Amino acid sequence: MAPILFLIFIIMPLAEIAVLVKVGGLIGLWPTLAVVILTAMAGTWLLRLQGFQTWQRAQAALQRGEAPVAEVLDGMFLFAAALLMVTPGLITDTMGFLFLIPPVRHAVAKGLVSWAIRTGRLQVYPGADGGMTGGMSGGMGGRPERGGTQPGPGRKPDGVVIEGEAVEISDDEPDGKGPSDPDSPWKQ
Repeated sequence: MAPILFLIFIIMPLAEIAVLVKVGGLIGLWPTLAVVILTAMAGTWLLRLQGFQTWQRAQAALQRGEAPVAEVLDGMFLFAAALLMVTPGLITDTMGFLFLIPPVRHAVAKGLVSWAIRTGRLQVYPGADGGMTGGMSGGMGGRPERGGTQPGPGRKPDGVVIEGEAVEISDDEPDGKGPSDPDSPWKQ
C-alpha cells in the first residue's frame, strides 16, 4: 500500500508538473491552461452522456431481472474518469479520457476482474439458472459453503446455503401468540 500512496501523492504530481512545464514551454502558458480547462469541460460532457447511457442500460438489465454487473463496473470506471479529469494535469486528463472510451474501459475492467478472480479477491459461482454469480472474499458477500468456509479456487460450493434467524415460539407465551394462534399468518 505504501508504494501506491507514494506513486499517487509524490510521483504523480511531480510528473504532472514536469509535463505541464514542458508543454507550457512548447506552446506557451495560456494555450496550456486552455488545453487543461477544455479537456476538463469535454470530459465532463462525455461523462454526463455516457453516465446517462450506463444508467439506462442498468435499468434495462434490472427490468429483465438480470444483475447489472457490467453497468456497475462501467459506472465505477466513469467515476474514476471523472476524478482523473477534474484533477488538474495532462497525464490524469489522458487517463480519464481513456476510461471514457468504452473498448478501453471494458478491456481494463476485464483485466481487473480476471486479476481479482485469480488472486481470490473475487469468487464466481454457477447460479441456479446456469449463469454466474459473484462475491467478494474476506467478508464482503462471498457465499460460504457448508461448514462456513469459503470455497477455494477451482472448488464449487456443495449446495445452497440460506442464512437466517429462527425464533422458537411456544404455546406458553404470555401474550397468547403461539403456534396455535388462529390469527397467525403461518396458518393462512
